[in-house]
Amino acid sequence: MTPEEFDRTIAVNFRHVFFAAQAIAPQMRELGHGSIVNMSSVSWMRGIPFLEAYASAKAAIVGFTNTLARALGPHRIRVNAIAPGMVLTERQLQLWFQEESQIDAGLAQQCLPDLIAPADIANLALFLASDDARLITKQCISINAGVL
Repeated sequence: MTPEEFDRTIAVNFRHVFFAAQAIAPQMRELGHGSIVNMSSVSWMRGIPFLEAYASAKAAIVGFTNTLARALGPHRIRVNAIAPGMVLTERQLQLWFQEESQIDAGLAQQCLPDLIAPADIANLALFLASDDARLITKQCISINAGVL
């Protein structure tokens, strides 16, 4: 990996999270409350080979989430992260899971035998953004079907 490829990977996977939060935090402070939900990945927890820069960016999101939760908590702004497991979006199917055997191998690593759907991630994001999660902050919640 070249330094340019590394910089691009970090920019694509972390930069927007940092600057989006920076852009919205002043308005949330004015409102006196808010919820930021960042998207991470299980890749940094699992140590998946050949994803070193990607996994580093996704781990950075969790560190940023923890730090931002501490900084914005006094303003009643909650900050959490979601770390999805193998979610078979159209892009995932096109790039990395083109064969049924690849999907089967991923499912074999899960405790639960079901595919993780994009709606599963969206439902958690909606919950974390809702008033029902009013005291949940500084968390990284993984939806991974119990990946071993």
